[in-house]
Amino acid sequence: MPLYIAYNGPSPTTAAQLKVTTGTAIKTLLQIATPSTREIEVVEWGFSVDGITAATPGIVELLQTDVAATVTSLTPTVYRPSNAPASLCVGGAALTGYTSTAEGTITATREFDAQLIAPTNQYVKQFPLGNEPVVAVSKFLRVRVTYSAAINALCYVIWRE
Repeated sequence: MPLYIAYNGPSPTTAAQLKVTTGTAIKTLLQIATPSTREIEVVEWGFSVDGITAATPGIVELLQTDVAATVTSLTPTVYRPSNAPASLCVGGAALTGYTSTAEGTITATREFDAQLIAPTNQYVKQFPLGNEPVVAVSKFLRVRVTYSAAINALCYVIWRE
């Protein structure tokens, strides 16, 4: 089964991967919308910030929701094999994208991972084979953060379709 990757910013071309501010309220940095025909398995995810002084850690979550955030559309990248078909997790303002402008009113979640991450730290989680979280069809996988002070962040998710 092919693997796909998405970051919380546009795919880099002549410039480096774009980092995005966390803000000071709950905010979805990355959202993957599963199609109505297929679930996805999360293989790995990661998060890093560019703070320069130690401060109160923020809450960083990887979770499934039933409602989309309003995001900037992105197209997932084929991770492997290089000749895999395009991801079925298509981009759109209420689909796959990054940097939410509205969180939506969530009524149901499944938390896959949650961490307190200091503004000078990073986190990578690779799930054990056979124990990867599965995101149901027509649901949304989100990397969501809550920090008390705005800092810049990069996050990514690698998944199998």
